[in-house]
Amino acid sequence: MKHWLAVLSVVGLLGLSGGAYAEEVVTTVPVPAAEAVETAPVDAAPAEAPKPDKGDTAWMMLSTLLVIMMIVPGVALFYGGLVRAKNMLSVLTQVMAIFCLVAILWAVYGYSLAFGDGGGLNWAIGDLSKMFLAGITADSTAATFTDGVVIPELTFVAFQLTFAAITVALIVGGLAERVKFSALLVFALLWFTFSYLPIAHMVWATGGFLFEAGGLDFAGGTVVHINAGVAALVGAIVLGKRIGYGHDAMPPHSLPMTMVGASLLWVGWFGFNAGSNLEATGGAALAFINTILATAAAGLAWMIAEWLLRGKPSMLGVASGVVSGLVAITPAAGLVGPMGGIVLGAVAGVVCLWGVSGLKKALGYDDTLDVFGIHGIGGILGAIGTGIFVSPALGGVGVDGYSMGGQVVTQATGVLLTIAWSGGVSYAAFKLIDLTMGLRVTEEHEREGLDTATHGERAYTV
Repeated sequence: MKHWLAVLSVVGLLGLSGGAYAEEVVTTVPVPAAEAVETAPVDAAPAEAPKPDKGDTAWMMLSTLLVIMMIVPGVALFYGGLVRAKNMLSVLTQVMAIFCLVAILWAVYGYSLAFGDGGGLNWAIGDLSKMFLAGITADSTAATFTDGVVIPELTFVAFQLTFAAITVALIVGGLAERVKFSALLVFALLWFTFSYLPIAHMVWATGGFLFEAGGLDFAGGTVVHINAGVAALVGAIVLGKRIGYGHDAMPPHSLPMTMVGASLLWVGWFGFNAGSNLEATGGAALAFINTILATAAAGLAWMIAEWLLRGKPSMLGVASGVVSGLVAITPAAGLVGPMGGIVLGAVAGVVCLWGVSGLKKALGYDDTLDVFGIHGIGGILGAIGTGIFVSPALGGVGVDGYSMGGQVVTQATGVLLTIAWSGGVSYAAFKLIDLTMGLRVTEEHEREGLDTATHGERAYTV
């Protein structure tokens, strides 16, 4: 992805400007052609570095803004509406603080480790050659997927920053209503460093293990959703269940707020998926239409399945289905055809409904806002489904040397590696924090609510 050369030759211009002069010389002093070539050589101009395409640059800056909107306010409001009123501000604070923290960490060392050349460790992680964004200026460029087309590197840095931030922020949903704020920030730092950065490098950087193996992840099925979903599941298990879970009623305190958050996620996701094309081309248009159709199919599938099972279609069900469709289409967005996207979304709606109800009940964990059931399960389904629906026979774009069985095996390898890596890092980080500073708030604070106990504020006053 990082190879570009655009050559500008001025030989033709020199020939045109010297044409009249050459004709005049010939009429007065005849010069043999061979001698003329020998005595008047024209040197080719040196190649110039490619300049960023203004349209692509504008699209990528807009995409970056859309992804920021996904996080604050999108994720924050979606999560905030789902918790109880006494914990609403705590979730908003956690999401915004994580965004701020990860943004700084990304500039200090995250970008360099994610996309640098790690030498002997390049299969797993980059180096620190661009620590503090060293050497990156307003004139630095980053390649797109088309040879010779570039965008400013700072734009690419900012775009990828938002992916790192939303991945860490998603984990909040599995720990909500009982995790210490200080412990969460320490976990965010550790997990970002030892889980997000290696997985991002392995999947998206030249030389990365999964990248070189031919793994397909257009916009973050493994890097973002499986990675975060597994971390949330591990955290929910290590933290333990909320007080009263399974006995006391714990309904969402504001479903309208959740609906607004889900809507912002859907709109912002166009930057997430179509922006991952890195250019404003047909590839971005394919990702764009898939982000509409797969999401709509998932919302309908969840709603209909819930209607059949429980007798009533719920707004929360439609919103959850929409998010599950967004998750499932993420790794496939620019790789599968629209009909493949619809099938993938519809399957995700039904499977993720099972993930947040049947699977969760069977295993007995308290993933507060169903991060694993939607992002983990949806991410796994999307990653495997990409290997199937990328087939040209099914309307996909195809890849060199494609065989469905081989690609599905490659996709499954990426899924298993991400589960193992994120699970191991998450468990070690949670345990280390629990042993040193404590991971969970006191029972008194949990009953009181984290808004007042941790932040000294209330979302609502009477």
